[in-house]
This record gives sequence, structure tokens and C-alpha cells, in this order.
Amino acid sequence: MSFVALKMIHMACAFISGASFLARGILMIRQSPLLSAKFVKIAPHVNDTLLLGTAIAMLVMLSLNPLNVTWLMLKIGLLVVYIGLGLVALRFGKSIGIRIAAWTAGLVVFVAIVGIALIKPA
Repeated sequence: MSFVALKMIHMACAFISGASFLARGILMIRQSPLLSAKFVKIAPHVNDTLLLGTAIAMLVMLSLNPLNVTWLMLKIGLLVVYIGLGLVALRFGKSIGIRIAAWTAGLVVFVAIVGIALIKPA
């Protein structure tokens, strides 16, 4: 598979991941029973696995070591923060206020990750 194709799949998966997080947060705020639907629980994990797989494949194709690329290390660090905020927002938050705050912060971190991807050095 070409690098361009991998990058397109990666970008599509990133969009789906962000849209999914946004939608699940809205479902959480509305206390919708749809949040418990099997598809809603499984699909984001499938998409995020594909997102991570394409990222790793692009790193291999470009022979990049993430430890030597500042913008990439920043994205990885923010990804860890994003995952943690998502866990608080959608699973472990003790109150609706904490969940909404974590969800909002997660959206901000997601936008930062995308921003880094858009402005990184070529």
C-alpha cells in the first residue's frame, strides 16, 4: 500500500475517532441508552486500532523514530492525555460535571493533536 493511501486512511480514521468521541459525549450528557449499544461500544475500538496501525505503518515506511521527532512525541503525549480524559468522560467519571469537563478537555486535546498534524514541519 502506498504512503498516500495510508495517510488518507489515517486521516479518515482520525476524523471518525473525533466525531465518535463527540457523539458519545453528547449521548453521555443526554444519558441516552444508545451509549450502551454494542456497536457504540465496539466500533470506536476497531476504528482506533486501524488509526494506530496506519500510524505505525507510516512510521515504518518513513523510517521515523518517534523518540527523535519532537512534534511526533508531542502528539503521542497528547494521545495519552486524550485517552485518559476519554476514560474519565465515558467510563470512570464520578459525576456528570466531571464527565462533561473531561469530555470537553478531551475535545480540546483532540483539536490540538490535529493542529500539530497540520502544522508540523514537512
